[in-house]
Amino acid sequence: MKLRQKKIALLLIDIQKAFDEEEYWGGNRNNKDAEQKSGQILSKWRELNLPIFHIVHSSQTPTSRLHESHAGFEIKNEVKPLKGEPVIKKNVNSAFIGTDLKERLEKQNIKNLVIVGLTTNHCVSTTTRMAGNFGFETLLISDATATFDRIGVNGEKFSSEIIHQTTLASLNKEFAEVIDMKELFFRL
Repeated sequence: MKLRQKKIALLLIDIQKAFDEEEYWGGNRNNKDAEQKSGQILSKWRELNLPIFHIVHSSQTPTSRLHESHAGFEIKNEVKPLKGEPVIKKNVNSAFIGTDLKERLEKQNIKNLVIVGLTTNHCVSTTTRMAGNFGFETLLISDATATFDRIGVNGEKFSSEIIHQTTLASLNKEFAEVIDMKELFFRL
């Protein structure tokens, strides 16, 4: 059965302008075209009239780049919501905690999810883990997600690509199936 025959929702997580400040988040971002690919996926969802949920991180810290008073809070142009597309604000890593996302999905009888967004090892990972734990059949799109370099507990630097790939490896076949955009379009 093709994915389009199922009621499958697209979750676009934290694709916000603050993440353009690459050095602030650790630098050396991977998948520089993740937003463009997320936009292509969003266009396909709109074309197929499938459910869409925009998720934004609304930091409670006034100095955060993701606080609503900061220009970085805004959703990037590549995935700007259209009138009527739901935008869900969260203030923790999971799109399910402190929001009505799960209730909205259940109300629409949605059991299948596609996840794209920023950053792979934070909000994308946490939301994917919870989706799997809640029993959603989840596809995580590897090339429509991205992250930054991280400093380890002993001061060592881990590249964004290593962080990205190990996060995907940890999620694959346990909480979600990790595929790329080309495979997603093939299955649609």
